[in-house]
Amino acid sequence: MATKSNAAADVTRPSLSFTRRLKAPPAKVYAAWTDPQKIIRWFGRSDAKPNSFHAEIDARIGGRFRVSFSTAEEYYEVDGVYREVVPNEKLVFSWAWHSTPERQSQVTVALKPDGDGTLLTLLHEQLFDQAARDGHERGWIGALDKLENYLA
Repeated sequence: MATKSNAAADVTRPSLSFTRRLKAPPAKVYAAWTDPQKIIRWFGRSDAKPNSFHAEIDARIGGRFRVSFSTAEEYYEVDGVYREVVPNEKLVFSWAWHSTPERQSQVTVALKPDGDGTLLTLLHEQLFDQAARDGHERGWIGALDKLENYLA
């Protein structure tokens, strides 16, 4: 007798990963991710209105974050819950845009000392579909470029 399997469990959801060497120590990179006044200096789209950024961050296990900004055409807001927090080493958090809260994914940011800088590895997994993966890839490349310039 054939058994039905759970279709959702059979589907592998897309992910993406980046590695960047940043010219700043891990503590400074970690602060750029966990200090609301710092994250608004580099996060988000390059066409965002400069004064539209807002961030709330409670970087502890179970704590929440929320970052928002606007472009000329649209308002963006992402939030999540910290699942793992190791100061200056690792952050793991859920990720969902306010426009699609049911499409929750997970982001891991790992920081390793590398000479006088930091090797940052970002893994974004459990993305909804290939289109979401591709959009997040463009977004993260832009954000990491901005982070690199902010820390330089």
